[in-house]
Amino acid sequence: MDVFFREWERRAPGETRDIGRARALARALGVLAPGAPVLTVVGSKGKGTTAIYASAFLAAAGRRVCTVTSPGLRTNRDRIRIDGRAVSPEELAFLAGALDAAIGTLPPASGGYLSPSGLFTLAGVLHARRAGADALVLEAGMGGRSDEVSLFPPAVAAITPIFREHAGVLGDTEAEIAEEKLGVAGPETVVLSAPQSPRVAEVLRDAEIVGPGGSGLPAGLLPAGLGRAGAELGVAAARRMPEVPEPPAGTLREVMSSIVLPGRLSWHDVPGSATRLLVDSAIDRAGVAAALAAARDAWGTIDHVVVCLPDHKDLAGAIAELGTLPVTSVRLPLPHLRFTHPTPPGWDVVGAGAITPESLATLGHRVVVLGTGYFTGRVLGVVGADTERLFVTSAARRPS
Repeated sequence: MDVFFREWERRAPGETRDIGRARALARALGVLAPGAPVLTVVGSKGKGTTAIYASAFLAAAGRRVCTVTSPGLRTNRDRIRIDGRAVSPEELAFLAGALDAAIGTLPPASGGYLSPSGLFTLAGVLHARRAGADALVLEAGMGGRSDEVSLFPPAVAAITPIFREHAGVLGDTEAEIAEEKLGVAGPETVVLSAPQSPRVAEVLRDAEIVGPGGSGLPAGLLPAGLGRAGAELGVAAARRMPEVPEPPAGTLREVMSSIVLPGRLSWHDVPGSATRLLVDSAIDRAGVAAALAAARDAWGTIDHVVVCLPDHKDLAGAIAELGTLPVTSVRLPLPHLRFTHPTPPGWDVVGAGAITPESLATLGHRVVVLGTGYFTGRVLGVVGADTERLFVTSAARRPS
């Protein structure tokens, strides 16, 4: 996997991703014209759910769909999927080799780097072509205009809720960040958006707003909690893709009811113990509140909460919601994540290596795990969660 992270790990202080170099790489790979219509998902929260529900709807409609998400749930294979299934180790190794060879044809990096999320995007587009996909769903790693997904003008753009995240990188205000994310859309792009704050809504005033019920799906086929808005947006966006027929009702029900979303209000047993986890990639006060409410509805009480919220997430909002609950705060050893904001004096603070099945089991029988996707992915790995397939198509159900 060195090729995906090599230039990022060697970047100099102050260097940023080089979109021009990524464009040259896409040209060298022969994927600047991806050969299939693209649905791009941008926003601050809920992008993964939106991308998966869009992909499942397209698959139910008979499309062979390649989905690229960021980051992976448990491994980097999870970032690239065909019809909901992660690529195999051999397929990812082939894609890494193809990228490595193509990068070797480019002039040396100068003043910028090829970002990991961008390289996985290019690998996904290459895999879509090799696999004969006839639809692409791309989740932006960060941003819109400045993200490598912008290299592939989308037929449809889905914009999840935007808030003031990565301030100073994508913009200084909500409105500036919204402008940056909207920059992924071309003149022919159909733009759909989840409901937004007034400042963001003004920037996205020409977008079609997808509110409750906007997907046309019955409530029983949608997830609970805050993920419902992303799911509705994803399905509504998929319906606007070129020449996508309405799936047969039975097929639609079959595929959409098979969706699993590890790390998004998902429940997991800790191996070898009586401890059960509710894992959710909540990163702001509203998300934390929704996850705690789901846990209390199911359990009545919560024994412990494990959180991982770097500086650019809403730690203050989480602290307000968590109140007097016993909390362990985890800090990840990733150089692009900073953990300088103070935590309450009663919280335990540990490194990522301290999270093991044994340590989780000591926290009680009812444990809530919250935080950035990089962290919830680690926890999914610790408990051995199945992330191989996120939905099942009708074709996959047929005996071979």
